[in-house]
Amino acid sequence: MVYRQPYVHDLTGVFAAPLQAWSERHGQIRGHGAQGVYFGDDRVLARCLLTVNGQEPEWISTQSRSAGRADFLSFLRTAAEGTDPLVTLNRSRAVEGGRLGEALTFTSALQDELELHVRVDLVADAIPLEQVRAGAAGDAGSVAPGEARWSWRDGTRAVLTAEGAETGFDGSLVRLEWTALLKPGTVVVLSWSIDYDDAGAPLSAAAAPVLRTPSVAGDARLQRLMSRSMSDLNSLRMAGRDAPADVFLAAGAPWFLTLYGRESLVAARLMLPIDSSVAEGTLRAVARWQGTAERDDTGERPGLMVQEVRQRRLSMAMDAVVRELPPVLYGSPEATLLWIVLLHDAWHSGMPEDAVRNLLPQFEAALDWLRQHSGPGGDGFVTMPVPPLQGPGHQGAGDTRGAYRYLDGRTAGGTVAPADLQAYAYEAARAAGVLLDYFGEANAGDEWRAYASRLAGNFRNRFWCSDEAGPYPAMALDDRDRQVDGVGSGMGNLLGTGLLDAEETRTVAARLMDRALFTGYGIRSLSAANPAYWPTRRRAGAVWTQDTAWTVMGLLRTGFQEEAARLAAGLLDAAEGFDYRLPELFSGQAALEVRPPLPYPSACRPHAGAAAAAVPVALALGGFRASAL
Repeated sequence: MVYRQPYVHDLTGVFAAPLQAWSERHGQIRGHGAQGVYFGDDRVLARCLLTVNGQEPEWISTQSRSAGRADFLSFLRTAAEGTDPLVTLNRSRAVEGGRLGEALTFTSALQDELELHVRVDLVADAIPLEQVRAGAAGDAGSVAPGEARWSWRDGTRAVLTAEGAETGFDGSLVRLEWTALLKPGTVVVLSWSIDYDDAGAPLSAAAAPVLRTPSVAGDARLQRLMSRSMSDLNSLRMAGRDAPADVFLAAGAPWFLTLYGRESLVAARLMLPIDSSVAEGTLRAVARWQGTAERDDTGERPGLMVQEVRQRRLSMAMDAVVRELPPVLYGSPEATLLWIVLLHDAWHSGMPEDAVRNLLPQFEAALDWLRQHSGPGGDGFVTMPVPPLQGPGHQGAGDTRGAYRYLDGRTAGGTVAPADLQAYAYEAARAAGVLLDYFGEANAGDEWRAYASRLAGNFRNRFWCSDEAGPYPAMALDDRDRQVDGVGSGMGNLLGTGLLDAEETRTVAARLMDRALFTGYGIRSLSAANPAYWPTRRRAGAVWTQDTAWTVMGLLRTGFQEEAARLAAGLLDAAEGFDYRLPELFSGQAALEVRPPLPYPSACRPHAGAAAAAVPVALALGGFRASAL
């Protein structure tokens, strides 16, 4: 069977995690590809089709009012109107909490009244998200409601409200019909909604106050980017069902509208200059799922932070390989190291000391994990494991096979020690030293300062290599301790961590700005000079927004203001081309070749890290000042 992940770049969505709705840009939901309404990990509506007097409205414009609301503007043709369109329909779709709703507003400038026969066909469904992602879902429903209240799975509930409508049920089809008289100069408004709930879901919508949008000076596009990004970030907020105050950001829609350790932590750290509440909530939410046992099926280890939380076991098609994923997945060390760093940074940004103290047991457990899993040979290096359930891919760098490449284009297989993972480990160790000195006993941090020093020396001796353009850090060490000497965006994650000295920092900054890596919009995941480069290979040519934003942050922290501003300006240009909603990743063509940038068609959009990128972009371009970097 051929697995084809559906494209979403040309769809219109509205989002309020865990609820999302994807349609054609016209507003119709036909069930093709990724179209549908999703609640958590389930597609709960396959179709939502509107007709008026037996015809589909003639679409004219889609207006995105916020992440949670879109207006689809159409004209209704009549024999009496002549050339000018005189009857309009605004189909306003909104999601909030667990409610999906539409308001259909008709207006007329005709001389005579117009009878409206309005029909909405809904097709109830219960297809798992991973089946949609594999391209194996059709437009037929799989649930027969029978009445206005139904379940699509045990413990779930859907409640339909459609005031004034005649409601009919036929298998999966739910039909809503209204008849109304539209008089000249008047307005007719018809509406319907469905409230969804899943009592067994581990995660739910956030109840905390919305994040405020900061004012940004300078380029007017910066404020557009910030406003759109904050709306997107608000739409991605979730919390544990048993801990509603611990708000975190779901990774992205449509595929990862859930807790995804690394992505949620990265987004929270990018946001720290303007908000520390998300960091505090994320730290607690991720820590709640910290590993306590050894389980090979999930990759769980004591002290290891969670990678991903789902409702149930998934059969996921990734890179044309079907992988069985448990509902709670561990395995990647990145989340553990980034959690330690974020705890330190959040404390420095004003997180109350009592809140930090409450997380010290999880902090100590994370350090125990690092102590046991860093460099059995004494080098201090942290490796990226390859759990049997995952196959030969790597869980870092976007869960993508082929993420680590040699200079000749070959893929590194087996266990690798990525350069950026060593940078996270170094920064985590330095952060641990500071936290232990303050919250622990005298000199408690000495162990971790010594570890960081040893790691930095070994990294300098083992990772640095050269090509015809000069020296640079290798992507990784492979399972035979050889340098994986491809050149890519991952080296940007080393900046600002302290792992590099001043001269090494200058070298990396210069290499990142080379046109083989910097497209004018962002930094390619793999150099265009590499034989394996292709602009739409996820980790071998495409630009990852949050990677470029992370690099901007590192450049600012190390004093490379000019380079940071150039990268930020590139991301701002890219944002303009994506209607100010930066995607998870986009194509690696140069800005001189394409304008606007080409989309990566199945990328999450919105995406937490990409939306949070607005903060370092604004900082680098002088939009506002903030102290937390």
